[in-house]
Amino acid sequence: MISQDKVSNNTLIASIGVSSAMFLIGASTVSAQTAFNDVPNNYWAQTFIQELATRDIIKGFPDGGFRPNDPVTRAQFAAMLSKAVNKAPIRGGVTFVDVASNYWAAPAIQNSYITGFMSGYPGNVFEPTQNIPRVQILVSLANGLNYATSQAPETILQSYSDSGSIPNYARNSVAAATENRMVVNYPNVQFLNPNQTATRAEVAAFIYQALVRSGQANAISSPYIVGQSFNNPNPTNPPVQNQVRIPAGNMIAVQYSKDKILLGPDERVPLSLVVSQNIVNSQGMMLIPTGTQVAGELRTVSGGAQFFANELVFANGQKTPINAVSKIVTTTERVDRGVSTGNLLRNTALGAAAAAAIAAVTGDRALATEEILGGAGIGALLGLFLGRDSVTLASVNPNADLALTLASDLVLSAPRF
Repeated sequence: MISQDKVSNNTLIASIGVSSAMFLIGASTVSAQTAFNDVPNNYWAQTFIQELATRDIIKGFPDGGFRPNDPVTRAQFAAMLSKAVNKAPIRGGVTFVDVASNYWAAPAIQNSYITGFMSGYPGNVFEPTQNIPRVQILVSLANGLNYATSQAPETILQSYSDSGSIPNYARNSVAAATENRMVVNYPNVQFLNPNQTATRAEVAAFIYQALVRSGQANAISSPYIVGQSFNNPNPTNPPVQNQVRIPAGNMIAVQYSKDKILLGPDERVPLSLVVSQNIVNSQGMMLIPTGTQVAGELRTVSGGAQFFANELVFANGQKTPINAVSKIVTTTERVDRGVSTGNLLRNTALGAAAAAAIAAVTGDRALATEEILGGAGIGALLGLFLGRDSVTLASVNPNADLALTLASDLVLSAPRF
């Protein structure tokens, strides 16, 4: 089984053919766009994305962006596969009860099934709009490309601190993908986060690593690639002198410049918070000073909204990966037709979907808000909400709701402030 949300066909586009287990580059032209305005040079997956773009294997969007943090759905991943690989069928077709013949991804979904990359759920259900987790991407690629292990899968899976979260059906395939160095884990190489929704950047990294495995691309030096060696059953990152470790479970207080953030349905927006209290160890050493930025993403999730932190940015420019999350915020705010937007938007930041929803329901097409998170335009989203008399948005009080809990140990080089 494999899995996600609806997008246009402007998803990852590849020109790779597969014959048996060999990758054959299907295009030799160079993409007209090889740099993206939302993938800075210090972005963790920048090199993976750049390398695939120069090979014309992936493309961006008309606005010049790649949208690296956008989620990937089962239908979108099937479309990526149909563009990326050309593999002979290994089984007959099937009719999925939830995939109409005129559905935009129907041919790709069928192709992903007959080539053995994807399967459905009981009752011939495919769930095309379901978010696809990272583990299912890895299972799909490992199985479709006939990856295998040279030693016990459970030995390999000890590489991951969260190996217990890998579903039983996926363990052999994930081990094969790991040994073949296809797995890229950001921000912590030891955490697979198997059940987390895969992003476009992550899929790009996985595909590039598959190219490296087949000899069709040069290996990239990245601290987030898993599988350097399996002689040690508990491999770790290379030791760093003068490290300071903050154990998982500790909390970090944060604040934000606005009193409220509103998000629309299925929304993910970049967000930078600020550490609001000094963090010191038992000896009084300053570990994380007040004012340190916490970069990450605020998302609507099942049951509410949640912030996912991925990087600390210190005042001296030093950057450190962090794996931390807020609680799930369940507060909502209903916006009805005719409501005045003045009070609603006072000292409020909006996601683009929330802004579009408010504009469509209230008729205020020139929202007087100080900040649209991510800088996205709302015009293209208006049509999703036109005709509604009301809309319910996720409402976050960032200064009260977004205290962070470390999901894994935070390792810092001894700071010099």
